[in-house]
Order: sequence, then C-alpha cells, then structure tokens
Amino acid sequence: MDIPQVQITGREGSHGTENTQNTQHTGTPDVDMNPNPQTDTTNSDQPGAKQDISLPDADVEPLPKLAEQPAPPKKDPTLQFLEFLRSPIVELVVGQGEEKTTLTAHQSLLLDSPFLANIVASFSESSPRRIELPTENVEAFGSFLQFQYTRNYASSLADFSTENDTALAGIDGSGEQLLKHARVYTLAERLGIPALKTLAHSKIHCVNSTPLGEIVYARYVYTHTQADDVTIRKPVASFWAMRSHVLRHEAEDEFKKLCLEVPEFCFDVLSLVLDHKEKRAQEKVENESAVKGSGRKRLRSGL
Repeated sequence: MDIPQVQITGREGSHGTENTQNTQHTGTPDVDMNPNPQTDTTNSDQPGAKQDISLPDADVEPLPKLAEQPAPPKKDPTLQFLEFLRSPIVELVVGQGEEKTTLTAHQSLLLDSPFLANIVASFSESSPRRIELPTENVEAFGSFLQFQYTRNYASSLADFSTENDTALAGIDGSGEQLLKHARVYTLAERLGIPALKTLAHSKIHCVNSTPLGEIVYARYVYTHTQADDVTIRKPVASFWAMRSHVLRHEAEDEFKKLCLEVPEFCFDVLSLVLDHKEKRAQEKVENESAVKGSGRKRLRSGL
C-alpha cells in the first residue's frame, strides 16, 4: 500500500522539495513555523537535515510609567522673611534699674531660642506678649536681636562695611570690646543659639587689647562660663601661660588680684606653664642622650 505524501508549503524558493523528502524519510513532516523568508538554509540540501525553528518575537507591552513626583517647592527667602514680619510683636523687658529697657521683636524670630520658645508657648490669648529678662545685658541682647534679623551684629551700621568690624576699634585698652563679645557669647549659650556663639568667638580673636584689657576679659570668662567650656577658657589660659612672664610686669597688681580671686584661672595657667617646662626638660634629656650615644659610636668606630 502506497504511503500518501503530504506536501507542506515551505519557504519561498524551496518549492516543498525539502519537506517532501523529510516526509518520506521520517514519516513525519517538519513544519516550518517561521514565516520569515530570510531564514538560514545552509544545510537544507542534505537529506534528513533538521532545520532550526525560530519563533517570532512576542509582543511585550511596556510597563506603565510611574507618575512623576512633583519637586518640592523651593523656599523663597523673601517670603520667609515676610512671614517673620507678619508674626506678632513681643515686648522684651531687659535689665533692671536705670538700665531697664523695653525692646520689641517679631515672635517668629525668638523661636530659634529654646529658652524663649518655652516662654512664648506659655502665652495665652488674653495675656500680654511680654518677657521679663532682668538679669540680661541690654547691649548683648540687642546684639542677639540684630543677629536674628541680619545674621550679624556690630556696634553701628557702618561696621558692616568690613568683615571684621572689631578691627576698626583699634587698641582695646579697657577690655570693653572683649567684654562686649564675651557677653554675647554667654548670652548665646543661655539662649541656645550655637551660630551666635561661633560668631561672637570669632570676633573676640579680632580685638587688639592690652594686658589690662586681657585681665578684665579673663576675669569675666572665668566667672561667667562653665568649667568644661574649653572653647573660650582654654585660649585665655594659653594666652597668659605663653606671655605671663611679660604681661604680668605691665599689670602685675591686677594679675595678682585675678589669681587670688579666681583660683581656677591661676591653676589653668600654672598647669600649662609646668607642662611646657616639663616638655622642654624632656626634650633636653632626649637630645643629650642622642649626643652621648652618637659619641660612643664614633669612639668604637675609631678603635
């Protein structure tokens, strides 16, 4: 019985010959599933050769794009400052006696200070917005408010023309310029304004003072700062430790009085002087040992 032959329409140019031969050889026709007429047919002339079947690429739907998140709006410094100006006015009664002064400031500018923010939080709708600060220095508090509005402070508006406004004051013979910035420094510590502390400390180093002015400044620092505040105390002690042999002769009585009144200052200065002396003695011993050691080597080498 003759086996029926089935001809499967193949690629263009093959005319079904290859498929007929495969049917006779295996009994099962190879069906070309690739409609692409440019498929490689290198081994198509060999009888019984199988062809690679390539499937068409599946249509993959692209993933939907995520909705782009809007960028956060940029803060407008002008509008932010206007918000400060729109906040309620607070009265600040600073000082006592003849120095008692009433200052005013916008409430939002006071909230940078944790100390003042706690007082503002206690205001009620009916109570006056008034803060009593009898122990604070009026000038120092004015410098604080000036810093809150301008991010700087100075004795006058003309001082803003230079970066180091304290350099315009010349020689500070009485220590008043040093005291001014020291009071701002201690006030910033109490109010919790680190940026103002840094600014005040930087201005202190710009002041040219005399031994008498340095003694006045040292007394204030050691009586108005904490013992662990090395930021402002250590430079004072180092200054006197390195120059006490000269400075004490120019203001010996005041220097002696300071040492008796503020023992901590005397101890810190003395400790630094002794540390420096011990260091020099140790270096001298090491240098002498090095010289003797090199001499023995030369003696042995000459034998």
